[in-house]
Amino acid sequence: MKQPDVKLNPQPRMRYEITATVHGAPGPFERIDGHVDYEVSNPACVPMTPVMGATVVPRKRVPVTFTRSGDGRFRGEIYMDYLQDEDYFGQGVCHWAVVGATADFHHREVNFSPAIYKDDILGKRDVVKYFSKKSYEHADNERIDIGANDTSAFNDAAATFSITLHAAERLP
Repeated sequence: MKQPDVKLNPQPRMRYEITATVHGAPGPFERIDGHVDYEVSNPACVPMTPVMGATVVPRKRVPVTFTRSGDGRFRGEIYMDYLQDEDYFGQGVCHWAVVGATADFHHREVNFSPAIYKDDILGKRDVVKYFSKKSYEHADNERIDIGANDTSAFNDAAATFSITLHAAERLP
């Protein structure tokens, strides 16, 4: 199946600010960036693949720029309606929806990568992810560390740091 030429919404209005706050990290991060993932929420608008007979739901990843806004605090902006709803396949209008947003904190070869998903964004619920300080200190092997929901996931709960993600709707 041919991937559609996804268009951007010329006037997105559903703007959210994502704030990522680092608590207790053992050192700095070389780079902070991120992305937001979208997917078509109504698969009936997508044709089935000829061989498999399955529907492959289109997805799109859009980069998010995070800027420092205080000590350990970084802000990025996403739009829930950034992609244009349109009839991409001649089977009705495809509606795009946010899956989630991720903040990527890079330290040497490790990407500390907490995510906040659509329901938490819309529900205005903070997401806290915990990371091992040992993971930060032993960052010579390339990997992605998505963290844990609770410090009980670690042998030494005191040797952790956290990243909190918060979403707030902003008027355009």
